[in-house]
Amino acid sequence: MSDYTNFQIGEAFPLPIRHQQDGGLFQIDVNGCMFILQLSRTDIIAREAFRTGQMEIALYEQDGLLFFLYQMDGIFKDGWGDAPISLCGVRPEFLPTPQSLKDPVLHLYLVDTTLQILLAQRQVTLDEPFMDILRRYVSAQKKQPLSEAAYAQTVQDIWRGKTSAQMREMASAVQEIPLAIKPPLS
Repeated sequence: MSDYTNFQIGEAFPLPIRHQQDGGLFQIDVNGCMFILQLSRTDIIAREAFRTGQMEIALYEQDGLLFFLYQMDGIFKDGWGDAPISLCGVRPEFLPTPQSLKDPVLHLYLVDTTLQILLAQRQVTLDEPFMDILRRYVSAQKKQPLSEAAYAQTVQDIWRGKTSAQMREMASAVQEIPLAIKPPLS
């Protein structure tokens, strides 16, 4: 369904990223679900961990906002990261459609913050409870969209009150993504 898989490792990341800084960005649009992790310092271990390592993802809801939470073995020594999800700034022609919301594939991209080069990519299938929450959130946001100012203020208020780890403890959906390396046949 999506053209995201046509991106080339080692090439410039083909989509514009408004906030070029270390951290995660989750977007849901007409092409489906996408998570971009921008890091200014990576090595081969981090790239392989992103591409094939074990991950845990979660969704946390508060005050009408949804946060995508992530923990990645081999990239973060401990702790969780979070990326607030918003339809603010998504042009009307790129808003998620009922058809795009049927696709349970999450496209993950690791991008060098400084050079804006794609370092690794991966696709995972989201569980139905995870997708149900995303669909419900998109429907609510389309019916009652937040302004960018209200969205930014609410995100800051939530961040002042909770860490990513605290959000994870109260997550409404959690999914473990197993190691993507198969052991050799003996």
